[in-house]
Amino acid sequence: MTAYLAMSVALGMMLSYVEAMLPVFFGVPGMKPGLSNILVVFLLYTLGWKAAIAVNILRIILTGILFGNPFSIAYSLSGALVSFVIMILLRKTSRFSVYGVSMAGGVFHNVGQIIIAMILVENYRIILYLPPLLLCGCLTGFLVAFLAAAILKRIGHIFND
Repeated sequence: MTAYLAMSVALGMMLSYVEAMLPVFFGVPGMKPGLSNILVVFLLYTLGWKAAIAVNILRIILTGILFGNPFSIAYSLSGALVSFVIMILLRKTSRFSVYGVSMAGGVFHNVGQIIIAMILVENYRIILYLPPLLLCGCLTGFLVAFLAAAILKRIGHIFND
């Protein structure tokens, strides 16, 4: 299990690095597709929330140390933690598919980042970015869910047996 989680952290870091090389996504400053969230959703549905959050937090910290800065770590952690709480709650209700869980995660990731941005930058006008970010969160959440669902369909049973 430890080796699998370590490989998951490494895979998440690679996905984050690839994503960092992409140009601005959807024309909204700072918007990215959230490729590493495919891994997070997959882990949430196979190994549970503890494994998923551990891998995600380690990925964010290590990627931030290697390729980012303290601000990128703060933004990523705030978005990840807010979205993860929402995803856990929705997953536990069993009323939402992987699509609903992932889309809510995408939306609330942006909410968490806007909140920390308003605090760090001390400018509340940043909230004006929220409407396009919410739309992008829905779209990227759908994309993440589509890919995670395909992976779950193909290899998810390995972890559930």
